[in-house]
Amino acid sequence: MPATAPTNPRLALAVLAAGMLMTVLDGSIVTVAMPAIQGDLGFTPVGLSWVVNAYLIAFGSLLLLAGRLGDLIGRRRMFLAGTGIFTAASLLAGVAASPAVLIAARFLQGVGSAMSSAVGLGILVTLFTAPRERARAIAVFSFTGAAGASLGQVLGGVLTDALAWNWIFFINLPIGVATLLVALRALPADQRLGLGAGADVIGALLVTSGLMAGIYAVVKIEEYGAGSAHTLGFGALALALLAGFLLRQAKAAHPLMPLRILRSRAVAGANAVQMLMVAALFSFQVLVALYLQKVLGYGAAETGLAMLPAALIIGAVSLGVSAPLIARFGERNVLLAGLVLLVGVLGLLTRVPVHASYATDLLPVMLLAAGFGLALPSLTALAMSGAEEADAGLASGLFNTTQQIGMALGVAVLSTLAAARTESLTKAGHPNAEALTGGYHLAFGVGAGLLLLALAVAFTVLRRPAVSTEPRKMTMAA
Repeated sequence: MPATAPTNPRLALAVLAAGMLMTVLDGSIVTVAMPAIQGDLGFTPVGLSWVVNAYLIAFGSLLLLAGRLGDLIGRRRMFLAGTGIFTAASLLAGVAASPAVLIAARFLQGVGSAMSSAVGLGILVTLFTAPRERARAIAVFSFTGAAGASLGQVLGGVLTDALAWNWIFFINLPIGVATLLVALRALPADQRLGLGAGADVIGALLVTSGLMAGIYAVVKIEEYGAGSAHTLGFGALALALLAGFLLRQAKAAHPLMPLRILRSRAVAGANAVQMLMVAALFSFQVLVALYLQKVLGYGAAETGLAMLPAALIIGAVSLGVSAPLIARFGERNVLLAGLVLLVGVLGLLTRVPVHASYATDLLPVMLLAAGFGLALPSLTALAMSGAEEADAGLASGLFNTTQQIGMALGVAVLSTLAAARTESLTKAGHPNAEALTGGYHLAFGVGAGLLLLALAVAFTVLRRPAVSTEPRKMTMAA
């Protein structure tokens, strides 16, 4: 039985954006409160890393499966269930009195985040079918993600200092409950394929365990080393499981991930570009903050304020500029322009001095971050444009999965390179600030190289702009 679209699609967009905000906010807000959590609950240094790792492993490994299950049982149902699990897990994390309980709660938060965020884009593209409307909606969605990452670092410090670390989790409760109540009315019932169209249990086990092993190997590189038996062993296991998954999907009668989705140049190219871009921009999002604090001596609040211009200009470009430019010039061309600006960001950072002036050395970098406000909405539109309606949840889950893999790779590779370079310079007799800056320079340079590679992939693979002149006809069924 056909279902009508929501009477207020903007309200539905607000619900989806709120879900994205919670997910992104939770990923960044906890990092600031780690010392307080360690002191209160008695975490060991190694155990403390699992406050982050438990979330990342659950989130990254379940996105693809959650996206496909959304297509099969209903994307609205998956969003509601995921938001409910995340909200309940946030309460459990806030009242945790032991390391084990907090780690378990963080894992459950990752499960809930994967379920809700995996289908968010899939719901969005079925609600906004006209190209200009969809571009605006994607811009809002992308802005929410960028704003959440920036807001998390500032908010985490404020809540931890003013109240207690528990409140970084309690803040999710009113947002989660309000999102659920509004979503029940704002999100329409969508078309469901039924589990019979893709109930591939073996495929689900292979892809989930493969992603879990791979992400675990990556997040532990800094502890064990890139060439260690631990890293190589889990990396080989992950590759074997994912290869088995692809073989299974090629032969299964009802595959979990129909391989037709990867035949789209837009889908495959956009996901490849995103993985490279996100890995590179880890050096901006995290290492710049470390440089400000460890080299220039900024406090937590000063660091947040110093990076605020980047967040503001990314938001302004995402909301006010990207959609009109995409409508006029096409997603590919706007993406290329954004990547060029981002290469400029990391290029300038490779020359940042030990005794930097914010106005002359860092403010131009923050302003060039506008490229992210152009690139992310364009990539999102490209990644979703090549997917059929029946695969919208899968395409959304895939796009979020490559984002998480890129982030994990960026954390592992660039932070390891920076640390190794810093150690080398320290042993050579360089002062601490100079050694740290040299390590960051190396990471920024490698990040710039990754962005140049992303630019090459976008220029070659995405050579045909995916801009539609006709609204896509989509049917929504209860």
